[in-house]
Amino acid sequence: MTAPDNLSALSEKPFAEAVAKLEELLVQSGRAFLLGAGCSKCAGLPLTSELTEKALSSESLDATTKAIFAAIRGLFKGAAEANIEDYLSELIDLLAIAERRDSRGAAQKEVSLGGASYSAMQLRAAADQIKRGIVGVIDSTVSIETHRLFVRSVHRPRRPGKTASDQSVDYLVLNYDTILEDALALERIPFSDGLDGGVTGWWNPCTFDRNDLAARVCKLHGSINWCEFPDDPLPRRVGTSLQIASANDRRVLIWPASTKYRETQLDPYAQLAERARRVLRPSRGSQCVLVVCGYRFGDAHINLELDRALKESAGDLTIVVFTSDNEPRGQLNTWHTDSTVTEQVLIFANRGFFHGSQTFSSAKDLFWWKFENITRLLGGER
Repeated sequence: MTAPDNLSALSEKPFAEAVAKLEELLVQSGRAFLLGAGCSKCAGLPLTSELTEKALSSESLDATTKAIFAAIRGLFKGAAEANIEDYLSELIDLLAIAERRDSRGAAQKEVSLGGASYSAMQLRAAADQIKRGIVGVIDSTVSIETHRLFVRSVHRPRRPGKTASDQSVDYLVLNYDTILEDALALERIPFSDGLDGGVTGWWNPCTFDRNDLAARVCKLHGSINWCEFPDDPLPRRVGTSLQIASANDRRVLIWPASTKYRETQLDPYAQLAERARRVLRPSRGSQCVLVVCGYRFGDAHINLELDRALKESAGDLTIVVFTSDNEPRGQLNTWHTDSTVTEQVLIFANRGFFHGSQTFSSAKDLFWWKFENITRLLGGER
């Protein structure tokens, strides 16, 4: 087992003051967390780049699907950090084109890709196969002790003088795994993920509005334990031991297309996206702090939603970001250098802390961006 990182630098100025500022925000404000793939690494699951290679080499992919994805990868040649979600988004776009042509009775129904033509049926089969490939990679034995400590620290702070807000916590989750939900359940923290029932369940977003909840989990890209039955776009959760007539027709319901939430009142992703927008827009007079962990800002749709919410919040939304980069880059640098929002963004980088006019640099790695170390900080450790 790898020895834990030395966090002693975080008990000294100026970084101890940055941690104290985070603690103060979490006590005084409504709390939300945006969790990306980096948060599941400590449990033994792959980062997005690793998931890409493993899923695309899965035995669940037939020759046609492999040819489709090889052609799509070719379209991304030269793109920085392109991954399985980019490729699936591209495929969903192509599928939408093919289905639109088919529904309108076009003579040319197929889509050209890599010198070959593919029908909507072939593209849909490819999407289903790659999703099953993703499930095959993620649905493995994992260790969730860190996640149990994390939710325990968020919901039941143990440090003297530190109390948790009595407001429920919103988790905006980009991962397909169920580690967070499992940790919440094991710690007996009442939560909703939008499905009613138990091991087998059905989509019922009204569960998010229950008064007894301590947490709400919005799986913005779906989950490996969600499936879709024929002629019903709403998620079901079906126990793996059950034999049902339509089992072979079920499709894994994960949807990593960043901009293609289907526009319908019955679409779960549209409903989840709308709920996330409400989380990021607290009512006037109240405050919300969004803590971003394990996310590298590679999803244009998510970035746009965060940017809009930040600029429309009139100071009521604060975003705290933990990043493995030594200093703010990309979207984080844009916010940090924007005088209209820089005071609302706190950046805990690998080599420093950045907040408005404050910049505290470190000659050594601070490592506070790792999910297991964020958990230690929330639990009061230095």
